[in-house]
Amino acid sequence: MFRTAELGQTVPKSEFNQREPLLRQALLEAQANLRVNSRFPVIILFAGVDGAGKGDTVNVLNEWMDPRWLITRAYDDPSDEERDRPEYWRFWRDLPPKGHIGLFLSSWYSQPILRRVYDKDDEARFDDHLDRIMAFENALADDGALILKFWMHLSHDAQKRRLKKLEKDPLTSWRVTQQDWDHWQIYDRFEATAERAIMRTSTGSAPWTIVEGVDHCFRSLTVGELIRTEISKQLEEASKKALLLEELAAQAKPAELNQQAEGGEGVADALLASPMKRTTVLSSLDMSLSLKKSDYKKQLKECQARLNKLHRKALKKKISTILLFEGADAAGKGGAIRRITAALDARHYQVLPIAAPTDEERAHHYLWRFWRHLSRAGRINIFDRSWYGRVLVERVEAFAAEDEWRRAFAEINEFEEQLTDHGILLVKYWVHITKDEQLERFKAREETPHKRWKLTEEDWRNREKWDVYDLAVNDIVERTSTHSAPWVLVEGNDKRFARIKVISTFCDRLEAMIEGKTLSYPNDESI
Repeated sequence: MFRTAELGQTVPKSEFNQREPLLRQALLEAQANLRVNSRFPVIILFAGVDGAGKGDTVNVLNEWMDPRWLITRAYDDPSDEERDRPEYWRFWRDLPPKGHIGLFLSSWYSQPILRRVYDKDDEARFDDHLDRIMAFENALADDGALILKFWMHLSHDAQKRRLKKLEKDPLTSWRVTQQDWDHWQIYDRFEATAERAIMRTSTGSAPWTIVEGVDHCFRSLTVGELIRTEISKQLEEASKKALLLEELAAQAKPAELNQQAEGGEGVADALLASPMKRTTVLSSLDMSLSLKKSDYKKQLKECQARLNKLHRKALKKKISTILLFEGADAAGKGGAIRRITAALDARHYQVLPIAAPTDEERAHHYLWRFWRHLSRAGRINIFDRSWYGRVLVERVEAFAAEDEWRRAFAEINEFEEQLTDHGILLVKYWVHITKDEQLERFKAREETPHKRWKLTEEDWRNREKWDVYDLAVNDIVERTSTHSAPWVLVEGNDKRFARIKVISTFCDRLEAMIEGKTLSYPNDESI
């Protein structure tokens, strides 16, 4: 694989001096066009042999382009703050927004390769890491990101010469460490591991380019010209796609208006197309379940006392929790959340109400805003609505294209798997009420001055698509209720019953996590 990068390729200094100004100008133009269009981010990874010029190339790019619109990140061993969160948290946090370029050194490939080289992971575990990398890169590329990966290569002998040359110069000797020489001693193991990583993860949407690193002029021009070419190509393709979508939207508008005039529901009708799907997982819930007021008061005190004690244990053990609440408008999510937080120390939890994304959030992959909110070990994150908006509201209201919400199921499962693999307790609640119960609660809100603000025109509009939302929820439970992150379906017509079920379920799951037990999930509680 690496023979083509061991040919001793060079570019004469005179030729470099002629080509460099033209390339710099072209890169600046591509960067400016990228900023103006802001349709996608550019993610550039540098990996490879020690001494092959990864850092030098990143420095050259910062010199050639406008550094204000570049994000440069290099990663050492994880800090305590980073260890408290899933491995990919620090990478998601640093992703560039649309219109910007991110340069990554020692990125998500570094630790898996090192662990395999030093036999800390066997081949199967190494392949698992590579699969996760591909899922991560595919999610970004599917969202429009341009991903370029450069493997900077030196032969065994060339690496030795490079390290010795750096050591000889007093101004560069600091760049060579004992670890560099240790890695040189096991060069063959690094090469074999790198070859497997490149073969497995060089995909059409995130290809690797192997660059010979002996000559500064050659590698700088090679990398710079490829970046300029790929950005220009992606900009052209993005522009064509945008024009095509505009044309399709213009053609579809008359048909949509006719459908509305005839009383049609447009895109929402697709979910109701099959009569077989009108019975959903929500239909099986016993919505008559209730609690007497006296029983509720007693059980609430007991549950809150139990929760407080369990959370203090979890905090000592650094067990993090994510509680996720979804449900129809006025289903009682907020009331259930308040009964949970009443039992906790406010310093150790965060309630995150999720609304429409901001401009900053729209400039990133839809999961970015959820990754960045993950708390340190031992804390509780409570999401009032969540990443399921992509396959619920955005799907039903056609805010997300079909290919976007369809692939989101797999992306969500991968995200949640990373959370639970890290040891985070993830509890997902769907709080359900009947359509008649919702109407009563809406009317009560209208008549109560301090609750009137909760009721909006959007709430009334959503009622018109009640059956469509039910079917979308059925798909969500079917595709994302996994063994490690099952959905808890809460019968919410009686608020007292719902609140006790929410808190007691949380206590059961947290206790099992603390004691290292495995819970089974009966059909009347979780699907």
